[in-house]
Amino acid sequence: MTTPQEELLSGTRRALRHRIAVAQSEGRAPSLVAAVVRDGRAVWHGARTSVDGHAPDENVQYRIGSITKTFTSVLVLRLRDEGVLDLQDPLEKHLPGTGAGEATVAELLAHTGGLPAEAPGPWWERTPGSLRPELADVLGEQAGPQPAGRRFHYSNPGYTLLGALVEELRGAPWAEVLRREVLEPLGLDRTSVQPQAPAAGGWAVHPWADVLLPEPAEDFGRMSPAGQLWSTTGDLARFAAFLTRGDDRVLGVETLREMWTPASPAGLSDVADGATYGLGMQIQHRDGRLLVGHSGSVPGFVASLTIGVADDVAAVVLANCTSGLLTSQVAVDLVRIVAEAEPRIPEPWRPLREVDPSVLELAGQWYWGTSPFALRVTADGLVSLGPLSGAGRRSRFRPNGDGTWTGLEGYYADELLRAVRRPDGSVDHLDLGSFVFAREPYDERAAVPGGVDPEGWRGIG
Repeated sequence: MTTPQEELLSGTRRALRHRIAVAQSEGRAPSLVAAVVRDGRAVWHGARTSVDGHAPDENVQYRIGSITKTFTSVLVLRLRDEGVLDLQDPLEKHLPGTGAGEATVAELLAHTGGLPAEAPGPWWERTPGSLRPELADVLGEQAGPQPAGRRFHYSNPGYTLLGALVEELRGAPWAEVLRREVLEPLGLDRTSVQPQAPAAGGWAVHPWADVLLPEPAEDFGRMSPAGQLWSTTGDLARFAAFLTRGDDRVLGVETLREMWTPASPAGLSDVADGATYGLGMQIQHRDGRLLVGHSGSVPGFVASLTIGVADDVAAVVLANCTSGLLTSQVAVDLVRIVAEAEPRIPEPWRPLREVDPSVLELAGQWYWGTSPFALRVTADGLVSLGPLSGAGRRSRFRPNGDGTWTGLEGYYADELLRAVRRPDGSVDHLDLGSFVFAREPYDERAAVPGGVDPEGWRGIG
């Protein structure tokens, strides 16, 4: 039985309050709200504000900008899981006539579709969406900076196309599909296309004076799937829990893991920053920690949703200022504070209920050439193969039901592992994508490619 989740310790709560207090003060944000999720539920909410006695709570809406893209990605992957489309389909197959139809659905999701970063014409986030009523107004005549599939180039119009794809295949507006298929099933009743009171106003803060200027809250129209949504820390905490655990009414956990698997070739600056992009989610490696999620900014608002995968800790940070506050860094720090102050307590070790003797026979030490590896049979029904010491290629493998296994990650992802047996049934070697793993280094009894010198091992004489 799993022990009920304990609340955060008082010292941890104070550290979280201190971090957002520093962020709001130094970032000069009119207000900032934050939440922390651990083990799938919200365990902390905090707020700082410049207005005495009016601290916002977890039900006050802020605009979340490009976190909207993750919601749009969920809708597209639902279509894929239902068999309505394939991620390798060119857009033209389902949405002809856009001029960007060579890009595949996967490339648009991963920002590798070769499209421009922004729409033509005036700054789309500060002008009415009515200026861009059609897809042609969003894409314009401009050519993309790269051929489709060449490299990562963040594109807001790309997600406009994905929203239009959802509308075409569902026969309903993007906002209606989102409400029906994601928001309502997940209970996100404070997430909406238009602001619903109570909602924060968006502000610009003068860079050299402590004064404010209200920002316009435009309806983005066709660009909505790229950045329109308003939400709360309460709703985004629930959304973060969904992104790690799944919900069969919306998306299963395996598809969600696919979303935060790198899908974009990183540029040199991305490599230096330890960042890349999946299917609608940003991926970072910071201080040895894998972080996934998305950030967002539109005039008047900045936002971040960050999940520490191994720690099962997520943070949401929302503020109502145009710039000056790095919510992404604050969210990373909130995850780190909880993960380091209160390390995750692992589940109890439990043995397998049943084990196939033919699988158990494979456990133990193997050699690839002269390099020692270990094969382990684990309680989750998988097998793992990796070097006994130091760095090297390693992977878990899932059974295929026919005596073979398929790699799940790293160099051996999707590669086939099988035990090759002799006529008497004994195991000769393991074959992994043509690599031979034998019980001894260059085992003369095993079918090692190239054979083994008949004189065997020797010294220099």
